[in-house]
Amino acid sequence: MPWMGINDLGTFVVAVIVFMMLPGPGTFTLLTATARGGVRAGYSTLAGLMLGDQILITIAATGVAALLKAHPLLFAGLRYVGAAYLIWVGFQLVRERAAGSAGTAPTQLGRRWFRQALLVGVLNPKAILFYMAFFPLFIDPVRQRGALTLLTMALLIALISIAWCSVLIFGGQLIARRLAGYPRVGTWMRRSVGVFLMVFGVRLGVEGA
Repeated sequence: MPWMGINDLGTFVVAVIVFMMLPGPGTFTLLTATARGGVRAGYSTLAGLMLGDQILITIAATGVAALLKAHPLLFAGLRYVGAAYLIWVGFQLVRERAAGSAGTAPTQLGRRWFRQALLVGVLNPKAILFYMAFFPLFIDPVRQRGALTLLTMALLIALISIAWCSVLIFGGQLIARRLAGYPRVGTWMRRSVGVFLMVFGVRLGVEGA
């Protein structure tokens, strides 16, 4: 029996969890923020990623995603912007020498991580297509309640995001503490994340060519 117009709620939850667990730019951005700024930076990043998800869900629900798909040039432009931003973020991580800026206030750092995570999430056209294809699979056309059903699905995704990302944040914090005495290892890990983001950005741009 569909709950709130959602078909097979259990499968929906499992599918969201699996999607969350797949490593991507958001995951690496979250881990990097936590390793460099602690739990506070991690949750600032999580807030940005969650807001980005909610924006993409709204885009998919209002049909803008279908509009982007119907106009390849517009969608390609979005893809290139997202690719360029990922490459830029990755390049900053690769070239940065210090683990952090001593003169930067924690609030400013939190805002920086939030903005970066928001842009990483929103400028990922693959995520737009995912939500556009994902939501209709679990919406009962007869018992669906319109905006209320979509709001319920979005809320479930948000709760799962908080739970899973909290595991990543506290796990990342533990690893960061263990590596505190090995600055070279931390530097290479940061650079590896930067290279991953750059490669992901290049791949995203090439696929749109």
